[in-house]
Amino acid sequence: MKMDAKVWMRLAAAVATAALFGCAKGEQANQSADSTARNLTLAPTESTAAMKDVPAPPDKAPEKKKEPPKPPAPTSFTLSAGTHVSASVNDSITTRSAKAGDTFTATVSQDVRNAAGHVVIPAGSNVSGTIVAAEPAPNPRATGRLELSVTSVTVHGKSYAVSGTVESKDSVMQGRGVTGADAAKVGGGAAIGAIAGKLFGKNAKGAVIGGVAGAAAGAAAAARSRDVDIVLPKGAGMRVKLAQPLTVSAR
Repeated sequence: MKMDAKVWMRLAAAVATAALFGCAKGEQANQSADSTARNLTLAPTESTAAMKDVPAPPDKAPEKKKEPPKPPAPTSFTLSAGTHVSASVNDSITTRSAKAGDTFTATVSQDVRNAAGHVVIPAGSNVSGTIVAAEPAPNPRATGRLELSVTSVTVHGKSYAVSGTVESKDSVMQGRGVTGADAAKVGGGAAIGAIAGKLFGKNAKGAVIGGVAGAAAGAAAAARSRDVDIVLPKGAGMRVKLAQPLTVSAR
């Protein structure tokens, strides 16, 4: 049975419409699939970006090492036996007037340090002592005796007992000059000389000459037997040696 041209045209239009509809639907499906794939692909990126937005935790500061505690400051310092102390006497000491048992004072002239270098007795500290012996020299050829010992030292206003001897001192020898005893010796010599001159010279002139000679001999004898004092002038130096350890408060 033959179909006319109008029918064929309608069928062709329907087929074409169906084909176009199918293509459009397929394209839409493809676009939906592409969008889903793209979303799946971008999701991890967006998730990673979100994680990167979180601030990193701050770095911890390094812990400081604790310093060991400092040892406590010493409360006292000690000088060992045999330590030397330099001082100068505050007043003159002489065997002409001093006697055993008298006291004297002196001033420390240099800082005294212990083995660690700490100043134990500062310069300017006061020293007290006792005269052990004071004997003038009986004549210029003798030496005499002037012995001193130290009994205490005052540091920062506090007094400490000390056992120490004066090893050396800047003393001088000083003659006393003509004394009454010396005059008696001179007078006695003159009298003896006068008597001898009278006996041997048998006249007044001999007695005068003898008296002069006797006086000269008496003066010479007096000079040879004249006492000579040991003198430690004011400000003279001395060196003290500690016989026992000395402990002094730090302050």
